[in-house]
Amino acid sequence: MKSQAVKGLRGVGHKLKLASLVSLMALQASVSFAQEAKSAPDWVIPELMDAAKAEGQLTIYSSTNEQEAFPVWKLFEDATGVKINYIRGAEAALLGRISVEARANQPSWDIHNATAVNQVPEALQLAYEPPNAKNLMPEARDPKHHWYGVYAGYNVPQYNTNLVKKEDLPKTFEDFLNKPQFAGKLVIESVEREWMEAIFQHYGKEKGKKLLQDIAAQLKPVFVDGHLAMARQIAAGEYAITLTNYSMLTTNIQQQGGATDYFVLDPVQLFFGFVGISAKAPHPNAAKLAANFLLSRQAQEAFAKSGGRVPTRLDVATNPPDVRQRMAEKKAVLILQTADEARESQKVFDEIFKGR
Repeated sequence: MKSQAVKGLRGVGHKLKLASLVSLMALQASVSFAQEAKSAPDWVIPELMDAAKAEGQLTIYSSTNEQEAFPVWKLFEDATGVKINYIRGAEAALLGRISVEARANQPSWDIHNATAVNQVPEALQLAYEPPNAKNLMPEARDPKHHWYGVYAGYNVPQYNTNLVKKEDLPKTFEDFLNKPQFAGKLVIESVEREWMEAIFQHYGKEKGKKLLQDIAAQLKPVFVDGHLAMARQIAAGEYAITLTNYSMLTTNIQQQGGATDYFVLDPVQLFFGFVGISAKAPHPNAAKLAANFLLSRQAQEAFAKSGGRVPTRLDVATNPPDVRQRMAEKKAVLILQTADEARESQKVFDEIFKGR
């Protein structure tokens, strides 16, 4: 009886040990899962993560220069293991490529990150609302959910601090006409049509057009292709001043030691660097995860730090910290154009500044 009792107790003890082991394993798994969830960035969407990893890669069409973009996308790559295929190009070139691929029914891009994303036909864009979209400034959210602003851009004049004294800066755009010393030293980007439309909205089309015609006739601005190239040329002293340029590019060059700064006049043309997802994305889960990443605090802090881009999340500080304050002192005008509107607007710009 004794041996049977001991045997029975041992059996119970074995069952208790097994139950304890199972409980311990479950607890360890729970702790491990909690630690993994805690270590994962807050932009990770669990139900998309495994699917994105299985897709294995992500193709990005973007106008952001590689120097700024690569450090940010490495954060995404390291967190997901998804390989990044980064195709950088000018806005017009990217739109053209997307159009050609659509006609050939050979879509190859997953997300489009540029200032002209809103000009992509709606049929080619996926309607999707990333969880982080709720944290953006209202203007940066498309009501139809086709695009979202990753960073805010402000078009304001830039100048070389060695060639132009602060006290000699124009106080208004009309005041450029009182600065004959800028003739031949003034530069403008060759497709600055959205800024022109902001001028028209601020002054009225007739008065605004007359102002720009007078500036073109008296100061004979030089044309440059590309805002980054213009920012660099101003900082290098090739030109003294611009009518307008992206403040973030001026900041970027300034922080690298360039002799340049921007100043703010009414109106300030507001625009966004958007993200949109292809309706026929080859890697749709990675694309959705990437869109949420771009709208996250982590990505927007990284863009602000690396290139001075202004976050569309108001809970992320700008670099430098006074950007929003400086812009708020003037009237910001948001310009969003369709592809057809952009073509018509460019014709008017060319007539005013290029005489054709």
